[in-house]
Amino acid sequence: MLHELNTFLQLLMRAPAVLVTVAQGRGSVPREAGAWMAVFRDQVLGTVGGGHLEWQAIAQARERLAQAVDPWEQDVALGPSLGQCCGGRVLLRFEPVNAAQVDALAEKLRPLVVPMALFGGGHVGRAIVTALAPLPFGVRWIDSRDEIFPADLPHNVVCEHSDPVQAAVADLVPGSRVLIMSFSHAEDLDVVQAYLLRQRAQGDLPFVGLIGSQTKWATFRSRLRQRGFSDAELDHITCPIGLPGIVGKQPAVIAASVAAQLLMV
Repeated sequence: MLHELNTFLQLLMRAPAVLVTVAQGRGSVPREAGAWMAVFRDQVLGTVGGGHLEWQAIAQARERLAQAVDPWEQDVALGPSLGQCCGGRVLLRFEPVNAAQVDALAEKLRPLVVPMALFGGGHVGRAIVTALAPLPFGVRWIDSRDEIFPADLPHNVVCEHSDPVQAAVADLVPGSRVLIMSFSHAEDLDVVQAYLLRQRAQGDLPFVGLIGSQTKWATFRSRLRQRGFSDAELDHITCPIGLPGIVGKQPAVIAASVAAQLLMV
């Protein structure tokens, strides 16, 4: 999402475009308010929902692209006027834009991202980073090992070496989603304990997922009870991670399942 915005702004420095935005949606519509599409003479970035709605919007934008026109709006009934089955109404706003507006558009269109902390740079961690690259997450990727992170990182990822690894829990951004999948069960347990202590004090991390089986979590629960944590506190931990019913163990399958789970939180 941020990558797409950056590409749009770079292209806008060289050529004008029409920015098409979903100003309002009522009923069943393909995209939410705020969704946008940038229409250049020879290419399109983003989407306002696809189908005939988008095809007409692109044609209309290109028809007026070379003209000095003011912004305009179009109220579209998806069923009667376009033959689409959604049945709702969409209000589209068309805005001619150029290089002079790059800074304002960067601020206006910058996507809201959810902070996420990922503990563990192994195969599943790498697959999750790849799965989250096009999604609205800002990932803080943490590991205790040197030189574990790949050189080529998605735009939404910041890497951090932390030894001991659990020390990074203290300064996580409030509201962060947390995933724990280090190279050892001992480190996993240390991170879970650090999370529980922070949650007890601040209550500001809404989701923590721990990779592993039900057997692993039963062992962890027993050890954490011995360290003074209540069942109510331990119920904040999600283990196993991922959506129920997806049973594949391949890193990419786990990553897809976990990404979907995070979007549901």
